[in-house]
Amino acid sequence: MNLPVTALAATDSDRTLVAIPARWGSTRFPGKPLHLIAGKPLVQHVWERCQQCRNVDEVIIATDDTRIAEAAASFGAKCALTAPDHPSGTDRIAEAARAFPDHRVIINVQGDEPLISPALIDELATVLVNEPQVRMITAAAPVLDPAHITDPNIVKVVFDTHGDSLYFSRSPLPFIRDASAGARHYRHLGIYGFQRGFLFQFVAWPPSRLERAEALEQLRALENGVRLRVVLTDEISPGVDTPEQAAAVERQLASAVL
Repeated sequence: MNLPVTALAATDSDRTLVAIPARWGSTRFPGKPLHLIAGKPLVQHVWERCQQCRNVDEVIIATDDTRIAEAAASFGAKCALTAPDHPSGTDRIAEAARAFPDHRVIINVQGDEPLISPALIDELATVLVNEPQVRMITAAAPVLDPAHITDPNIVKVVFDTHGDSLYFSRSPLPFIRDASAGARHYRHLGIYGFQRGFLFQFVAWPPSRLERAEALEQLRALENGVRLRVVLTDEISPGVDTPEQAAAVERQLASAVL
């Protein structure tokens, strides 16, 4: 089911939309959303996990490609066809969200995380529904592998006593000079939630200085004076960026069945 784009409208509704961006032209893994894992397209695994959520009213796939849209229709998913030239998944879900003017809360679930936790999605949605002053939300988990502290592919986050973000970086964050202080390292997880109005404000801002320096989109919010609420979790779902990682997820799914 391909959805039309309608005019932007404000809403006081507590309805929650999960949008899964799925782009065909991945540089490292073209056609990734339709890569079969245990007999199903990658994006179907993500969609099925989102279907398990209890605090979500609608789940859609936002894509730039009719092949993905046709596959989504085959397994019963709603799909929004979007422009092909969006610079990020956030821009893509913003376009798709215009077709759902009565949904105040928008959750961006990455289309390459087939083991994403439905409970984590529900938690982010609940916070945004119950605390409308929280404009943007994300998640983080403790760093368990010391090698990840210096790995630039693992984004670190620090947050204040209220759980609101202070900064995100690919560098070690914080630098622990005094181990007795009790500070810990947390890795950022790539799931985002937005209040509807703020989502459209966010994509209207130009990429910011620190965002471009670190290649971290969420820094745009911080540089414009908006902190993200950070939900802590122990559930880390592996992303799929290569065929090798897809094979690893397939083995993990097989072992879970056994």
